[in-house]
Amino acid sequence: MLTSFIESLFCCLSSSNVVAPVESLEPSADGYEFVEVKPGRVLRVRHIIPERPLVEEPSTQGGLVSCKRKITVYRNGQLFIENLGAGLDRERASAELKRNGDAEANISVEVELTDERTAPTLSLPDAHTDSAKEGAEGGGDAQVNDQSLQPKHRRRKPKRTIIIDCERRVSACKGTHPDVALFFVHGVGGSLDIWGSQLDFFSRLGYEVIAPDLAGHGASSAPQVPAAYTFYALAEDIRIIFKRYAKKRNVLIGHSYGVSFCTFLAHEYPDQIHKMVMINGGGPTALEPSLCSIFNLPSCVLHCLSPLLSWSFLKAGFARQGSKEKQLLRDNNAFNISSLVLRAMMSGQYWPEGDEVYHAEITTPTLLVHGMHDKFVPVEEDQRMAEILLMAFLKVLEDGSHMVMMECPETVNTLLYEFLLWEPASPQPSKSTTKGRPETARAPDSARPVPDDRPSTARPASNTNS
Repeated sequence: MLTSFIESLFCCLSSSNVVAPVESLEPSADGYEFVEVKPGRVLRVRHIIPERPLVEEPSTQGGLVSCKRKITVYRNGQLFIENLGAGLDRERASAELKRNGDAEANISVEVELTDERTAPTLSLPDAHTDSAKEGAEGGGDAQVNDQSLQPKHRRRKPKRTIIIDCERRVSACKGTHPDVALFFVHGVGGSLDIWGSQLDFFSRLGYEVIAPDLAGHGASSAPQVPAAYTFYALAEDIRIIFKRYAKKRNVLIGHSYGVSFCTFLAHEYPDQIHKMVMINGGGPTALEPSLCSIFNLPSCVLHCLSPLLSWSFLKAGFARQGSKEKQLLRDNNAFNISSLVLRAMMSGQYWPEGDEVYHAEITTPTLLVHGMHDKFVPVEEDQRMAEILLMAFLKVLEDGSHMVMMECPETVNTLLYEFLLWEPASPQPSKSTTKGRPETARAPDSARPVPDDRPSTARPASNTNS
């Protein structure tokens, strides 16, 4: 055991990347830079600024999206989301309720925070009336069911009430626009190299792309202190990188744990985040490390188990486990971190603020991409995320797993590109609606012009729960 501990310690020390002072490092020809986010804490960043032709100015102003949302949190853990400006759908539901004899319509979505698998349901007063009538016919239960005539949540005092009233324009992000930047954030065990296909694809289209290595990953420095890998420490690193390279319109693309950092930025800088993409990111729940996990074992034990962990990652992270997938892991430097960093990363995933209310406040248009064969993140979690976010489109890829951007690069690139080009319909006054009411945002349209080198087999993202 002592020998294993010495070997583990040597491995951790040798894996710490020795990085020269930032002032002495110049950007390389292929776009690699080193940024000192804190004294002694240096991150490798791939920053590609393509050679653009004559700059094109946006031809359209984009679509206007209006949102008025009321979120009520009760002390028993229930969350009620009410879309106050839902347009035609709300009017249709209100008219239906009035036809059934209800004088006051109140359309709300009831969400149970304590059970993540519970789907949002419409809270309709008619449902209580029907149950009361059935109880009256049953005799003895009539008195009990009479109490259900009044919705219980109306008698409780809310713990917290949030009103969201915003109006923002969402336009297409074309690569020739100098005010557009794409940020790619990887997850635990990855590196910026896992985005190689996406970085090359979008830089060729004229986009400015930025992809950092998290601390302890890739060629970034690896501090030997576990506190350096908590969620808040890593989120601060990403925030500094974002502020350094941010443009007027920024698009965040995150994978797995990296989705949480993108969500953090979208919540902190809503006016600067134009769109967001979540790839196998999981549900809108607060992060909390598991007490019963293999990653709680000492670093020396994890080092001895590293071949087993690498095999497990290959088995669960890819739909197929052939020589191609093994080569992808080696070429893209994935799951190649020291046992100390791996243990600290897993135990440092503590983010109590990132609950469903936190995600429900985000107004950024979001595309969710999920690999059907993902064994780390069930599809139900991404479905849950699509229900909570204000404007989200979920796309499930049947041939992909957790590392879907490496397994199906052409399909993922096409989905991302169509989402960048998508913009909601411009508000048009309608005879059946009040003056100035905007139309409901639509899903991305696959009929938009695309370059000749774009794959033609992928379909546009759609808002679906299947």
